[in-house]
Amino acid sequence: MKSESKLDKTKDPPFETRELRRKLQEFLDSEIVDPATGKKVKIGNYKFGVYAFFDYDGEPIYVGQTNEKLRTRIRRHLTNQRTDAVAMNVLDPFEVYEVEVWPLTQFEGRATGDVEAANYLNALEYEVFETELSRSRFKAVLNEVEPGKPGKRAQKPKSYRRRIVSEEVFKIRSHPDLRIARRAATLARLAHVISERRVQSGLRKTLLTQAKRLEWLAERRYEGAADEIEDSEASAAEDEDHL
Repeated sequence: MKSESKLDKTKDPPFETRELRRKLQEFLDSEIVDPATGKKVKIGNYKFGVYAFFDYDGEPIYVGQTNEKLRTRIRRHLTNQRTDAVAMNVLDPFEVYEVEVWPLTQFEGRATGDVEAANYLNALEYEVFETELSRSRFKAVLNEVEPGKPGKRAQKPKSYRRRIVSEEVFKIRSHPDLRIARRAATLARLAHVISERRVQSGLRKTLLTQAKRLEWLAERRYEGAADEIEDSEASAAEDEDHL
C-alpha cells in the first residue's frame, strides 16, 4: 500500500500564507475603546471604515473603503484574493507589509445603505487617498479608480497601523532582487490583462505607476552594486599602496 506523508494529507496552507493570516488576524482582533460606548471593540469589527496598504519601503500602494466590516474587506483582499484589484493584478498581496485603518466608530449600528455614513465614508476615502498620494515618492497609488472629490470634506478619525509580516516571512520576502522579480511578474500580468480587453485610462495609469515602482527598485539595486564595486576597487588600491 502506498504510504502518504502528513504533508500530503494536511489542508494547512504554506508557511508564508499561514503567517500572513496569523498576523492579519492579530491586527484585526486587537481591541480599542469605542469612543461612543466606552466598551472594548475589535478593530476589524467596525462596519464602516477606510484602509490603506503599504509596501516594504513604506510606499502607499492601495486605499479603499468598506461598509461591510473592515475585517471582511481586508481579508478578501489579502487572503481570499477575490477582489477586482487582485484579480486584475492591480494589487499584489505579496507586497503588503503594513495595514492602516480609519474606523468610522460614530456610524456603528447604521444600515449599509445609510446615506450620511456613505457620504462621510466617500469623503474620508478621498482625504486618506490625497494624504498618501502626497507622501508617495512617485506621487501615485495603484488604485485603478481614484476617489472623487466630495462636496464636503471629512475630518480623519484616529487611525491604527500595524505590520502584518512576521520576522520569518520578512527574511524570505524582503530581499530586493526577489521583490524586483515579483514586481516585474505582476507588471507583466497587468500588461497582459490590458492587451486582452478594452480598459479605462485608470488601469493604464496603474501600469505606468507599477513600471515606475519597478524601475526605482531596480535602479536602487543597481546603484548599490555600483557603490560596492567602487568600494572594492578603492580598498584594493589602498592595499597596493601599502605594498
